[in-house]
Amino acid sequence: MPNSNQSATANETSPFYVALEQALSRHGTKVDVICPPDDHVARRVLHDYGAMFIADDSVAPPPVCVFSNEEQVSGFQKAAGCAAATIDDSVIELQPAAMGALLSAREAALSEGLNITPRDGAEAARRNYADTVRLWNSRFLPALDHWLEAGRLTQSQTDVLRSLPIHEQAPAVLELEKEGIFFSKDFSKSVLYSIAAPGASQHIAMLAFDANEFQDRRVREILAHHGWFQTVLSDLPHFTFLGLGEAALPDRGLKRTEVYEQT
Repeated sequence: MPNSNQSATANETSPFYVALEQALSRHGTKVDVICPPDDHVARRVLHDYGAMFIADDSVAPPPVCVFSNEEQVSGFQKAAGCAAATIDDSVIELQPAAMGALLSAREAALSEGLNITPRDGAEAARRNYADTVRLWNSRFLPALDHWLEAGRLTQSQTDVLRSLPIHEQAPAVLELEKEGIFFSKDFSKSVLYSIAAPGASQHIAMLAFDANEFQDRRVREILAHHGWFQTVLSDLPHFTFLGLGEAALPDRGLKRTEVYEQT
């Protein structure tokens, strides 16, 4: 993945960005269209979640880094196509190629006495815009209370933050995080390592699946063999469908990174 600590210029000349421009050109678009240079949240989303944009052409990448509303999300999901399957009593939905690969991976896991099941039920796969807002609030609102109690934010500051339109909350949070006022679940890291900004989740693209068995090395190997990889730092249950073999990832600008003894 691209390193979010690199400068913008370095990023734009990195192997990932070269591969990204090539991938987007095949879909008739480019980086500055899906992710405007002056939109700092969108650029951060691209750095942290951007692997989905270089996925195999069997799936459709989203047309933007951050969707603005439910209408945009539903329009994209309808155009991309959606396949449903019941796994462990939960109905999950993904883009057809991603679903086919997941079911094949699960069949392979079952043949070895293992399993691949959705973490938190249907929410493990497709999400809509409202889902991302709800999950954002599960981090945003408790963090406001925490930092108010800790004395790092005043009552007037938290009141202003609560009243901001949804699309203005993430930029405000990222500014506060520069001062060490973090909005993750445990208040120790960036909120984007804990939950996606509203409208920005890979789950909206129907190219993400959260697996209960993420700690099982063999399960990770099986998923990788079928094109599913952990691409989001600090979200280990989260797998992204790239539809590529592991050997092809370096050519797409992706590199192996070890997090909590997982790669």
